Amino acid sequence: MRVSFVGYGSMADALATKWSDQHELFFGGRAPEKAAALAAKFSAHSGSAADATAFGEVVVLAAHNTAVFDAIDLAGGASAFAGKIVLDINNPISVDTFLTTRTDGRSLTQAIAEALPGAHLAKAFNMAQAKVWSRKDMTWDGRKLVVPFTADEAAATATQTLIEDIGAEALNIGGNAHAYQLEAAGALIIKQLFSGADPLTVLNLINPATKPI
Repeated sequence: MRVSFVGYGSMADALATKWSDQHELFFGGRAPEKAAALAAKFSAHSGSAADATAFGEVVVLAAHNTAVFDAIDLAGGASAFAGKIVLDINNPISVDTFLTTRTDGRSLTQAIAEALPGAHLAKAFNMAQAKVWSRKDMTWDGRKLVVPFTADEAAATATQTLIEDIGAEALNIGGNAHAYQLEAAGALIIKQLFSGADPLTVLNLINPATKPI
């Protein structure tokens, strides 16, 4: 797949580490020179946010959660995302209260979907720190890391593929009405990390019928 990142921080770097041998990558954002520096690491493409959105079949919103809608505007607005699979990896969480900063009872993913009516939305990769996603070994206690995700129907298959391509097990928990619960679960991890937990701390679902690999 052609996978674009709007943003070039630690999460973009970590996910690209796992996808660069399997997908064609593009990095874009407000500072093209930063995008180019990260792209060089993976022999990938780079350019503006608009260039990234135009390139990708999947567009990963890798900007900080407070800058997501600015990044969408920078990339060309709603029309630029029409027909794209848009992957939201963010947590709208206050690091003072460890509660959601959303005030309308909806997830950030749902708000993005409303802003991008022609796109296909998914939520994934929000429940662990970037160091987790960059690991070569995606097993804990001898079992694959389970990565829950939400997606609308058109985005589900690609999202599952991208999770499996990092070596993890994908768990589709339903449509994006459930993304709020994923963000709440992410808040639990963030609170643990700010309390001094190891950056590799994860929540992992265990299926008793599944033997260790």
